[in-house]
Amino acid sequence: MRILCVGDVVGSPGRRIFKSVIPRLKSSGQIHAVVVNAENSAGGKGITAATAEELFSAGADVITLGDHTWDQKDTGPFLDRERRVVRPSNFPASCPGRGWTMVSTPIGDFAVVNIIGRTFMSPSGCPFAEVDRLLCSCIPHNVPVVCDFHAEATSEKVCMGFHLDGRVSAVFGTHTHVQTSDAKILPNGTGYITDLGMTGPEMSVLGRDFEPVYKRFSTGMPAFFSVSSGSAVLEGCIFDVDRDTFATRSVECVRMREGT
Repeated sequence: MRILCVGDVVGSPGRRIFKSVIPRLKSSGQIHAVVVNAENSAGGKGITAATAEELFSAGADVITLGDHTWDQKDTGPFLDRERRVVRPSNFPASCPGRGWTMVSTPIGDFAVVNIIGRTFMSPSGCPFAEVDRLLCSCIPHNVPVVCDFHAEATSEKVCMGFHLDGRVSAVFGTHTHVQTSDAKILPNGTGYITDLGMTGPEMSVLGRDFEPVYKRFSTGMPAFFSVSSGSAVLEGCIFDVDRDTFATRSVECVRMREGT
C-alpha cells in the first residue's frame, strides 16, 4: 500500500498544484491513497468546506489540520459532519470534529491520526498520552496507522517518531513548511520524516509574500501576511506499507514543481 502524505497546502497556489498532480499520480497507479495537511488551504489560514471539497475532488482521501484549524468561522459544524477531515486529537474533547479516522482503499483500509505538539505552540493536551490512548482503546489493531504530528520543535517530532516506532506504520511531521532530509525507516519498521514540507508558492516565505514578513521581522510592526503568487511546488513523502506486517518498506520524498 503506497500512501502519499502531502505537506501543508497554502492558499490557491497549493490547491492548484495539488489538483494538477494528484489525479495523475493516482491514475498511473503510483499511489493508492493520499493524506494531505490542509490547515492553510483557505487563503493561507484555516480550511473551509469549499477548499476541502476541491482537494477531495482531486483525489485526497483524508485531510489533516493543525494550529490554524479554527481560523475560518464555519469550521466547527463542517468538522462535525465530515469524517474525512481530522483535527488534532489532543485538542479539548469538547471541540468539534474528531482526531482520527479510517480510510478505505481498493487494496485495504488504514487509519489516520492527527496530533499537535506543545513546544512553541498554543496549549493542548499531551500528544504522547493522547496517541497512546487512541492506539490502546480507539483504533482497530488490524489496520496500518499513519500519524500526522503537527509540531514546531524538531526534537518533539523526533521523540514522537521513536515513541511510535513499531506501533504505527508511519509518522510524518507538518507545520514548518520546509521538507527535512531525514526520511527513513526507524529500527522497528515505522516510516518517518520530521517535516513533509509545503504545497504552495515556491518563491515565498513559507507560502507568504516576502515584504510583509520582512516588515514584521525588521520592525516588529504588525503586517498582513498575504499568500504569495507564482509557480507552486508540491512536497511530501510516499510511504510504502507492507499490508501483512504494517511495517514501512520504503520512504520516498516527493517534490514536484508546476510544469514538470
